[in-house]
Amino acid sequence: MDSDVIVVGGGVVGLTAAVRLAERGRRVRVWSRDEAGATTSAVAGALWWPYRIEPEAEVGDWSLATLRVYEELAADPEATGVRLVPGVHADTALDTLGAWAKEVEGLRQLAPHEVPGPYRAGLAARLPLVDMPVHLAWLRGRLEAAGGSVERRVVTDLGEAFAAGARVVVNCTGLGARGLVPDAGMRAVRGQLVLVENPGVDTWFTAADRASAETTYFFPQPGRLILGGTAEEDDERLSPDPAVTAGIIARCARIRPEIADARVLGHRVGLRPARTGGVRLEAERRPDGGLLVHDYGHGGAGVTVAWGCADRVAELVGDA
Repeated sequence: MDSDVIVVGGGVVGLTAAVRLAERGRRVRVWSRDEAGATTSAVAGALWWPYRIEPEAEVGDWSLATLRVYEELAADPEATGVRLVPGVHADTALDTLGAWAKEVEGLRQLAPHEVPGPYRAGLAARLPLVDMPVHLAWLRGRLEAAGGSVERRVVTDLGEAFAAGARVVVNCTGLGARGLVPDAGMRAVRGQLVLVENPGVDTWFTAADRASAETTYFFPQPGRLILGGTAEEDDERLSPDPAVTAGIIARCARIRPEIADARVLGHRVGLRPARTGGVRLEAERRPDGGLLVHDYGHGGAGVTVAWGCADRVAELVGDA
């Protein structure tokens, strides 16, 4: 079956781009190696916040465009998986953020005594928190309602999509772009999470130190509390490390002591698709006349910029 567009990659970035294109009248198919629940996106926490992503000049606009969409989707959280939840970013100062921060309603600097744990600086905010399994299913449903489709398919060469009849191919393969493009600038940043029964935590908390592989965060999601985490560069182990699990629980319990006794429900490991030089979002014309649009390298913030990047993808396809 011919398509106007084949999007390669079925995580949040690929599905969101596919929705934008389908709702603008394109015939869209998504080729995904994995079921949505097995993608890196499904492992994410996932709090809206520009984290471990570049280039700074573009990230602010992409993030704000995405924030506005999530604010609308939060009106129906059971369907979309998006809720607006209050919380604290510790070890963060307002004057260190980009111009985008001024556009986030309610974001404010906390006094030292307001910051939990050993931290003396922090920001309070009410931000989108996304239940990723629910949201990915909702994206697929929205895509199908617009006439698009999702197919399980392993791709070894992006040219396969053009050979299948696509006029435009959108490369949203994340870490897979390392071999498919190929792009030697792609690097894995390992993130390990712990899922526990929620002992009554209804706010989120983060403390991320770029100088360390250890981070501290917890996100209340329906039916569970997600604890994290790690940011281990060039570590591609997919099995949970028991010592790392113990460290995550201990760090989170320093903020909320009741977490120490919470029953563990499971473990998750994901590889963030980081890229030297930041996100690659651009189009190239192939010798055979096909248009290849790259949209990958979102690091730890694919959820945060998905809709802003999807808008840019639609512009690149429309301009061509």
